[in-house]
Amino acid sequence: MNILVTGAKGFVGRNLCAALNCVKDGKDRSRHGLSAEMIGEVMEYDIDTDPALLDEFCAKADFVFNLAGVNRPKDPAEFMQGNFGFASRLLDTLKAHGNACPVMISSSIQATLEGRYAGSEYGKSKKAGEELFFDYGRQSGAKVLVYRFPNLFGKWCRPNYNSAVATFCNNIANDLPIQVNDRSTELELLYIDDLVDEMMAALVGEEHHCEFSGVETVLCPDGRYCAAPVTHHVTLGEIVDLLHSFSAQPQTLVMPQIPSGSFAKKLYSTYLSYLPKEKVAFPLHMNEDARGSFTELIKTADCGQVSVNISKPGITKGEHWHNTKWEFFIVVSGHGLIQLRKIGSDEVLNYEVSGENIQAVHMLPGYTHNIINLSQTENLVTVMWANEQFDPSRPDTFGEKVVKQ
Repeated sequence: MNILVTGAKGFVGRNLCAALNCVKDGKDRSRHGLSAEMIGEVMEYDIDTDPALLDEFCAKADFVFNLAGVNRPKDPAEFMQGNFGFASRLLDTLKAHGNACPVMISSSIQATLEGRYAGSEYGKSKKAGEELFFDYGRQSGAKVLVYRFPNLFGKWCRPNYNSAVATFCNNIANDLPIQVNDRSTELELLYIDDLVDEMMAALVGEEHHCEFSGVETVLCPDGRYCAAPVTHHVTLGEIVDLLHSFSAQPQTLVMPQIPSGSFAKKLYSTYLSYLPKEKVAFPLHMNEDARGSFTELIKTADCGQVSVNISKPGITKGEHWHNTKWEFFIVVSGHGLIQLRKIGSDEVLNYEVSGENIQAVHMLPGYTHNIINLSQTENLVTVMWANEQFDPSRPDTFGEKVVKQ
């Protein structure tokens, strides 16, 4: 299947082409049954592409994603020229070659011309492009897929252009000011990976259809339009608050809750893609003494924290117990011994550990425990997970030797 992508260097085009090429190169086998053998040439066309190539691409295309368009021209008249005009040229070229392959057009929710979009020149140009494609489908018999995109966000989206989310991510990541006029303003947001997944589904005839009730998308199997089924309704205030919590993470070490499929998870990935070079790496505070060091790595709201402990040769650490707190000790380098003893018992449990045979050892509630570096020359490096963040006001830590003297 030869696939033509117009607007290939734009936000959606770049992400789609990257995904298609990953399938083509055999790097991604998770996309709706698509395989490397099913993808032929990915033909990328953009404003700086030799115009003569459009003829060649239209002649051999088996599927067309028309993502080309104008979002912010200097003259509003350019909306019609850039959005409707190029669409006409594309379809005329397909007609000239008698190529009735499926064609997808990226329209916008503004094409509803409802509510705040009434009178939008951009929306009018997108609406005209939609009708052009529907007419083309009726005349040629080609399958036509018209997608009205809501607000998009994700990696590679251009800030200060047509996405408030991209602008907020970029500015907060780079310590630039942002302006929010009304925190209660709600946006419908579509994440780029969810959109790309939908477009991959369209390649194998599994697209989702819809109709519109005003600006609201109503999924239905026989709808005239198409839509990605997963979007998020979020206020500007919620977006900004999340971004500020992400920005603070290197200082607080607290990772906000980011459940699978959540808007927060997708926004965090987007935010990280805007980090400047100097923020990609950040320092951690090492608590050092004569025995070695202890460094907190990451904290979570409800799943505890992860730290790394370094014990110098011959050193014993720990010798304490907890009522409720429990931990995993995972030695990743060196050779050591972990000992546990139930409070009130004389039995000592011994676990020899090393970076050559990585395993996790429970530190059980009600058991005093320690970790001993058995080497006289090498440091012992241990990753430690605790089920709760350390609270200095309630440390739940009580000193007691494992091996009674």
